[in-house]
Amino acid sequence: MPRPARLLAAGLLPLLACGVSIARAQAPLSHGSPQAGTAAKAPAPRPAGPTAPDPAFEAARAAFEARPEAERRAVQDALVWAGNYNSVVTGTFGRRTYEAIGAWQSRGGAAAGAATGILDDPARAALLAAGEAARKAARFTVAADPATGLVLGVPERLLSKRSRIAGGTRWQSPDGRVTLDTRAYAPGEADLDTLHAQAAAATPERKVTYSLKRPDFTVVTGETPTGKFYIRTAAGTAGLRGFTLSYDKGSAREMDRLVIAIANSFVPFPGETAPPPPRPVAATVPDPAAKAPTPSAAPSAGPVAATGIVLGPRRVVAVLPASCPAPRIAGEPARILRRDEAAGLALLEGHASFGAVLALAAAPPKPGESVVVIAAGAEGPTVTTGEIAAGGVLAPLQPGAAGAPVLDRAGRLLGLVARLPAQPRLVAGIVPPLTHPLVGAAALKALLGAEAPVSPAGEGPPLTAGAIAGRVAGAVVALRCGP
Repeated sequence: MPRPARLLAAGLLPLLACGVSIARAQAPLSHGSPQAGTAAKAPAPRPAGPTAPDPAFEAARAAFEARPEAERRAVQDALVWAGNYNSVVTGTFGRRTYEAIGAWQSRGGAAAGAATGILDDPARAALLAAGEAARKAARFTVAADPATGLVLGVPERLLSKRSRIAGGTRWQSPDGRVTLDTRAYAPGEADLDTLHAQAAAATPERKVTYSLKRPDFTVVTGETPTGKFYIRTAAGTAGLRGFTLSYDKGSAREMDRLVIAIANSFVPFPGETAPPPPRPVAATVPDPAAKAPTPSAAPSAGPVAATGIVLGPRRVVAVLPASCPAPRIAGEPARILRRDEAAGLALLEGHASFGAVLALAAAPPKPGESVVVIAAGAEGPTVTTGEIAAGGVLAPLQPGAAGAPVLDRAGRLLGLVARLPAQPRLVAGIVPPLTHPLVGAAALKALLGAEAPVSPAGEGPPLTAGAIAGRVAGAVVALRCGP
């Protein structure tokens, strides 16, 4: 069930078209408050080893998953309203659910006060009551928007002013510091790729902190000198629908929690079954370590360990983790032809035939240069924008992006993202932009030798992130580990 979202303060298209006006329009998405998602006495972190057992976590998982799905979802939703949980309400148990329960307990939510991550019946009832009280205090109402047809939760106590705008509805606080806009486009009226490019455009007054594009939705978050914004647009058979949430930084303490609740309530196309609704992202990043509801036994069903790039017929280069001695591509075993241990690179031979090949840029990247990072995901490639910084690439990247190609705005390969932490730090459910080291073109050329494909020198026309993804997505493959 879909539920993320973000869109600026004065209607989707005008806001996306001009970033400076966004800086004046209230504010945007939250990047975290001292109480969002963590607490001083949350349960102890998972042991460092990739397979190290965590008995406390597994006991909490077993207790949580023994409850009916509706009750599990209700607990996660109550944790959102309690200010402890900043992820998707799915009913599946993961590290953030565990830590959120412990954080609530450590704040006095459990009678015994022990941060075990396990809720007994009295503690569960207390948590649900606290969540419901907070929801009622905000007068949070989930309903269909007559102007657009989408379903969204609105904190009506805060956003008491309601009016029609072109193509949607606006809810606003009396002082104008918080604005929530919905917007719908009929089929053919607007293009998802273009809207994403406009939303992800940065200006001196507008900083983009997260940008993601998939075939059926886009997400962009960021901030201005005085505010924050959260933008999401979804595509379906009925056209495009989305919403904008912007708010003043002075209201972040309350809004950081409400952003998660609003995002979790978002249903762009209620009742639509084809194509299936998009999965949530951004402020609703899936809970790490959560078990899939119905895991497949197929070899390709495991998590994405890294991203590989196609640099020749049946030739894939990857930043391969040492814990993955038996990589698989498209469900088939891939043979390791050679390694560069210093750079962490591996040249693989895959049985599948790939339809696209990346080529190395002739010139090295320049500091501050705008780039696009395309990472393989469980449901297809994800596209993130960033820039070249001292020490690597500055971008908000998810696990699985190790080895993702970093491309210039002409679609030429500048390098690969080096390994990422298994669980990157989250702020209000968002992976913030961090500087990740690059494996440069020199290391790729050394691994490939004369086989290395190189683009012609010279300036190419700048392309949008979506246009680049359309050209090279076929050269980006997911690597999984298996027997």
